[in-house]
Amino acid sequence: MLEKNAFYEELPVEEYTFKEEPYYLPVGNEVEIFAAAYENRLPVNLKGPTGCGKTRFMEYMAYRLKRPLITIACHEDLTANDLLGRFLIKGDSTEWNDGPLTKALKGGAICYLDEVVEARKDTIVVIHPLTDDRRIMPIDKLGIVLKAPPEFMLSVSYNPGYQSVFKDLKQSTRQRFVSIDFDYPSTELETEIVAHESGIDREMAGTLVEVGQRIRNFKQHGLEEGVSTRLLIYAGKLIHSGIEQKEACRVAMVKPITDDLDLQESIDEIISAIME
Repeated sequence: MLEKNAFYEELPVEEYTFKEEPYYLPVGNEVEIFAAAYENRLPVNLKGPTGCGKTRFMEYMAYRLKRPLITIACHEDLTANDLLGRFLIKGDSTEWNDGPLTKALKGGAICYLDEVVEARKDTIVVIHPLTDDRRIMPIDKLGIVLKAPPEFMLSVSYNPGYQSVFKDLKQSTRQRFVSIDFDYPSTELETEIVAHESGIDREMAGTLVEVGQRIRNFKQHGLEEGVSTRLLIYAGKLIHSGIEQKEACRVAMVKPITDDLDLQESIDEIISAIME
């Protein structure tokens, strides 16, 4: 049972707890590293391309560690108040409303900031005191300092593949985290994942993975981002629902990644060649 912090009462976060084990296939020793980081109260940074399984990994680890998971989708308008909380007018009174980071801290949850580089740099500074041995969070508007309970963990993620110099983690933030690199799974693992998640057979899943791998090679020819495992699953689900295979690939794997008509045509040719 969590001990109550001197500054607050416990806030239940059961609604953020996974009752069933999320499906996740390890691709390396990421599970062991994350578990060791949690045991030692170290923050973790997940780096990897879009749709390669970072969020699913977080869900799996939250279930495995038996902790609630509060996910924050970062964006350029995210403010410190959005994370910490703010005063709201309710009737004739003003009441404090906890933000998701404060809620996670109080409840001893895992707080996951997805695509952290999308947040404003003055917002990111708020998490710094939680990422060293102090593990504290000052809330100036309340005049208090919250101490993170042992169960609390902070994790962030981002895609280093397409970030500009204007959207990157500063060294003062980077060096506060243990970093785990993510990438697309091996052919065998990705085939198993696509088949399991979409409901199609392994042969068709393998074909989609082959298409995806061929498209990823276009990153050297003007494509900003390769086809993610997530998009392969989307295509598989459409096929499972009766959509023609090539059309499913076009709407789930080609059009989402580029508006360049020449690139689309080249990728369509690959799909037609593999799916003859």
